[in-house]
Amino acid sequence: MLTFEFRPLRLMLAGLSVACCAAIACPAAAFDIQSGVSKESGPFDLFKFGFKAYKNGQKEEAVEAYKYAAEKGHTGSRWALANMYADGDGVAQNDFEAFKIYSEIAQQGVEPGSEDTGFFVNALLALASYYKNGISGTPVKADLSQARQLYFQVASTFGVPEAQFQLAQMMLAGEGGRASNQQAKKWLNQARKAGHPGAMSVFGNILFQEGQTANGLALMTAALDRCKPKDCTWMESLQEQAFSVATESDRRSAVALSQKISVTGAD
Repeated sequence: MLTFEFRPLRLMLAGLSVACCAAIACPAAAFDIQSGVSKESGPFDLFKFGFKAYKNGQKEEAVEAYKYAAEKGHTGSRWALANMYADGDGVAQNDFEAFKIYSEIAQQGVEPGSEDTGFFVNALLALASYYKNGISGTPVKADLSQARQLYFQVASTFGVPEAQFQLAQMMLAGEGGRASNQQAKKWLNQARKAGHPGAMSVFGNILFQEGQTANGLALMTAALDRCKPKDCTWMESLQEQAFSVATESDRRSAVALSQKISVTGAD
């Protein structure tokens, strides 16, 4: 299961397994006759039909439409199917199938300014996560160097805060390359300015350890107002540990600064 946060243009698409239609003959009348859409329709029409069918709870029709659109090279449909497999959303969860589809999107590339840029970036992030952790029971083994390169590509070329955060974490730990606190701080600072809670917390902890007690504690405190439930536990642990050793004066200053950050943003 993927753990990264960035999901651009998330449409909450879902459907039954594409393999289902590949293994058995799909009904000839699967598409609504009144819709004017069939498997011979253009890829974008199939994609729109699939999205509408899914919203109406017609998941079998939705996945069939996505399948045909994907076969015709529609990137958004490929992306939707990969997300279904990655999330186990409407299909049996299968990270290896998701990995293969994300790889197809990545290999296809994207033209500058293309409407497919979000799908491409999402695929690169997904692949980075898979390479960082590997996929048990499949040929996809952990490759920290490849993961770090992918995060760097997304962080530097597209400026995605989640990629900047993940890259910084790998740099701090020396994963996939040499450790570099200075480079990690640079990426964390960019991500935290964009409001990334994890980056705010880690960057704040580094500042705290370097002696900027109030500023560091303020960032860790402000991050708690923005964190997602699944991430709040480790952020709370960092903040509470720092809070417990700070002076009363630094605590008061940090609380005041954190409120300003929460109102005005990460800067």
